[in-house]
Amino acid sequence: MSYIFDPAPVPTLAVADSQDRIPVRRIFCIGRNYAAHAVEMGKDPDRDPPFFFLKPNDAVVEDGATVPYPPETEHFHYEAELVAVIGAGGKNIAEEDALDHVWGYAVGNDLTRRDLQLKAREQGRPWDLGKGFDRSAPIAPVHSVSKVGHPSKGFIRLTVNGETRQEADLAELIWSVPEMISILSHSMELRPGDVIMTGTPAGVGPLAPGDTCVVSVEGLGELTTKIGPKE
Repeated sequence: MSYIFDPAPVPTLAVADSQDRIPVRRIFCIGRNYAAHAVEMGKDPDRDPPFFFLKPNDAVVEDGATVPYPPETEHFHYEAELVAVIGAGGKNIAEEDALDHVWGYAVGNDLTRRDLQLKAREQGRPWDLGKGFDRSAPIAPVHSVSKVGHPSKGFIRLTVNGETRQEADLAELIWSVPEMISILSHSMELRPGDVIMTGTPAGVGPLAPGDTCVVSVEGLGELTTKIGPKE
């Protein structure tokens, strides 16, 4: 057998303090997982059942990269996130066993074409064009659980050109990492290389060409993304 087209390269994540790489299979994202962010998006902050959406695995962007301002948007937004990387697959995973399936954690930024997302939401349509566009998932090097444990508290912060725009504590997550893993695994089988972006705090807002956006999570370091000219 031969391929009609050459297979696409496997998207990968860097590993902190290592030359090894993690192949990325899928990127799951959870919506409105901090109460204050739910309110700023015009939604009820109560603990409603969680909902998820996906980004393509090739949306991954390295720390320090320049992301061009994407087309078809006038409201290009940042979203600081804690990222969990699955290292052991499974389905129907019990919540009390879920953390055994995590290989490590990283700092992420769920870049969003907000105007396209909100238009889709108003029309009852999928968010794909607002969330799953090219280079929409900057993720810093992944830290193994053996070195950082399982972060459940500590600051998550985002700055634009040195000005703080988002700041919260991981303890404010509505749905915890083990809860998210368990819920997802009851819907579909999780496998190594699956990535979970765990939601963003309040304070989301716009980016412009020339901006430098830095996300930091306590114990996990920083993720720096520069915004380039419009495509």
